Amino acid sequence: MRSLPIGFLLIIGLRKLPKGNWWWKILILGGLNIGVFQALLFIAAYRLPGGVAATAGAIQPLLVGLFAWQILSLKPNKLSFISAIAGFIGVGLLVLEPSAKLDSIGIIAAIGGAVAMGLGTVLVKRWKPPVSLMVFTAWQLTVGGLILLPIALITEGTFTELTKTNLWGFIYLGLIGTGLAYALWFRGINILSPTAASYLGLLSPVVATFIGYVFLQETLTAIQLIGVATVLVSIVIGQQTSFPQNKKTSPASSSVKSTRKV
Repeated sequence: MRSLPIGFLLIIGLRKLPKGNWWWKILILGGLNIGVFQALLFIAAYRLPGGVAATAGAIQPLLVGLFAWQILSLKPNKLSFISAIAGFIGVGLLVLEPSAKLDSIGIIAAIGGAVAMGLGTVLVKRWKPPVSLMVFTAWQLTVGGLILLPIALITEGTFTELTKTNLWGFIYLGLIGTGLAYALWFRGINILSPTAASYLGLLSPVVATFIGYVFLQETLTAIQLIGVATVLVSIVIGQQTSFPQNKKTSPASSSVKSTRKV
């Protein structure tokens, strides 16, 4: 429910709607990046321990690399694949507990969420929006929110009581955790390659662990420290290896490059 209000407010304020084939493109992008992703994310969060869900979601850089290869013709090198696998292992070392219980539906949901977000990330790069970043974000938030609305009403029902704490929580999640976060994410995809951007998602469990260590006095084991180091090295290597050349350079792309040089 945090996506729809901020999406509507942005559309009302910006006063711009999709045109032509951007209607179906936004349906796909909003569905993948927000609607399907968030629905599966919360299913995984409910059915799995946090460490298991985070580890399953850490396959996203690998998935984005494969999608970018097929959709954008950006062939990843071997080191890129190795760093993606290393990041997955690093997250597992950091957050996965030996006693963690696995749930098949939760695992499928976590992997499905990573697939949806990974494909959506690559398609954002493939379909470059003809509008500003905020308009593009507003469209996706609204579509994703409309997809999530009936699911939320069926599973959670309507609010019976809304406290001030709940209200401030919704405001924070809507403005910062959703509106600003997605705008920055799409901005990053526009600047970086999709694979390079996806590696930054591995920082989420690292930051969460750091916050727990600093503010909640949680302790870190040697294995967790190795996991942190592995994730950070994976991200650094991933940034260096995530700008591959196209399988082949088309005449059109060559002419564009020549024009830019002129």
